[in-house]
Amino acid sequence: MRIALGIEYDGSAFCGWQVQPDMPTVQGTLESALKAFATVPISTVCAGRTDTGVHATHQVVDFEAPVNRPLSSWIRGVNTFLPAGVAVRWAKEVPDDFSARFSATERIYEYWIYNHPVRSPLMQARAGWVFRPCDEEKMFEASRCLLGEHDFTSFRASECQAKSPVRTMHEVSIKRAGSLIGIRLRANAFLHHMVRNIVGSLVYVGTGREGVSWFEDVFNAKDRTLAAPTFAASGLYLVGVRYPAAPDLPLYSPTAWSEGVFDYPDETKIA
Repeated sequence: MRIALGIEYDGSAFCGWQVQPDMPTVQGTLESALKAFATVPISTVCAGRTDTGVHATHQVVDFEAPVNRPLSSWIRGVNTFLPAGVAVRWAKEVPDDFSARFSATERIYEYWIYNHPVRSPLMQARAGWVFRPCDEEKMFEASRCLLGEHDFTSFRASECQAKSPVRTMHEVSIKRAGSLIGIRLRANAFLHHMVRNIVGSLVYVGTGREGVSWFEDVFNAKDRTLAAPTFAASGLYLVGVRYPAAPDLPLYSPTAWSEGVFDYPDETKIA
């Protein structure tokens, strides 16, 4: 039986998702818990390999179950062996040919900015901080050029290993909730640091350092050196993954900040 798990984690304590020698990672922590629960090693494949400090409310992993257990046990049992910063939120049986990575047709990320003159100790690992006043409407206007299929080289990390810089952006939403600005990006896939690089350049526009047209010029130039620096990892969350071939899987698990700000159809939420 192949099983998919929905994983939520606070990325601030980990050196990213992927297993690394002698480094704390989410994958290593999860697979240790799975081994403790099932009493045999279990290897996982994830929907998106998040970087150091990046969070997830809706990371999806799959594996071939080596033991027969009720789905509810894969939640409660594995959580028994996980630290406070990681939890299994749901478990579903999936087809034998399902892959958390290759079966996904969309990923959804949110980036949250704390826009306030004074830094917040409670927000430091939960949101990016911008102390200058930030105009979210100008940011949204600039972001319109991202929609559709494009070459995202200007927002691609130099160490990115993707074969092509072309991605299809299905949605860009930017909204404010008090001192928080939320940016939601939905695409077929993302390049290394793509979201954080986009956010960095949008902040340049929002704070008035650059104009709306500058953002589009940088995007069209296909030159990473022209864009703003990569923004902080702390405000980035993987919040959703779409699997048309596995319609019973939840689509979104919104962040705490998202509730009441972005629209989420009820059937896409987890219980």
